[in-house]
Amino acid sequence: MSNNIETRLFGNRSRLKDLRVAHRDLDIAITELNSQPQTDQLRVKRLKKQKLMLKDLIVRMESELIPDLNA
Repeated sequence: MSNNIETRLFGNRSRLKDLRVAHRDLDIAITELNSQPQTDQLRVKRLKKQKLMLKDLIVRMESELIPDLNA
């Protein structure tokens, strides 16, 4: 049972790392697009929305890693 929990936690940490990298990559892409004179604002808006969704998921996963002290 504890091995299953450890495997799940390790998987969550690995997924969290991947999400953070994707979030950073989106930030870089948004910055590069905004530096161009003819930027597609709709594309920037969509990337920002995707970045926000990733951030929300990251925060949710981080809160799941915090042990429940009431248990």
